[in-house]
Amino acid sequence: MPKPSAAENDDGLSASSREAGRKLFAQACDFVAGVADLGRLPPARLPELAFAGRSNVGKSSLINALVGRRQLARTSQTPGRTQQINLFDLGDRLTLVDLPGYGYAQAPKPAVEAWQRLVRAYLRGRASLRRTCVLIDARHGLKDVDRDFMAMLGEAAVAFQLVLTKADQVRQADLADLVDSLGSELERQLGAHPLLVVTSAHAGTGIEQLRAELATLAVAPEAAASGEARS
Repeated sequence: MPKPSAAENDDGLSASSREAGRKLFAQACDFVAGVADLGRLPPARLPELAFAGRSNVGKSSLINALVGRRQLARTSQTPGRTQQINLFDLGDRLTLVDLPGYGYAQAPKPAVEAWQRLVRAYLRGRASLRRTCVLIDARHGLKDVDRDFMAMLGEAAVAFQLVLTKADQVRQADLADLVDSLGSELERQLGAHPLLVVTSAHAGTGIEQLRAELATLAVAPEAAASGEARS
């Protein structure tokens, strides 16, 4: 298996890929539902892309940066603020799924356990889920809870991609070392996408690259326009 690569900038990104990503994430992005019970999930209409990570990893900030909106996904300094699965329709071509953070959260233990069960049930049972972006805080690197989460995804045959966040807050030399170590670790992970994307929602680093990568999962524009069934 080839060693995973990292995308820290837009080098090598074709003009067509860049434009496809720009067009997709320039579409209207509308809130669909927030659910705390798997049985209340709306029927799948579109391919789904989930965002997961430790509490306070910068998940909401990254989603907002991707869609160019300040408050689509709610941001907070309080770990564990997102306590339900939130779904957003991106241009009738892709559903973005904001999952509750795993790991430490400032919430009662029974509540944390309940939404963690919800997340695992969603990830293991949602046939329309095409990929899960697992966000890793570049300041702290990979933790055991991240490894456990990736192992669960591998066992459930869920494809995932690592995305580093808050890269602007890390020295370049330290960032390069982290990317190298993560690349080596990804080689041993089932279901891991070979491209690791380095991002900063604040500085805009890697946002264009990630948009282009994720655009490959969306329903084609002509299919969306024709209203063809998709799931």
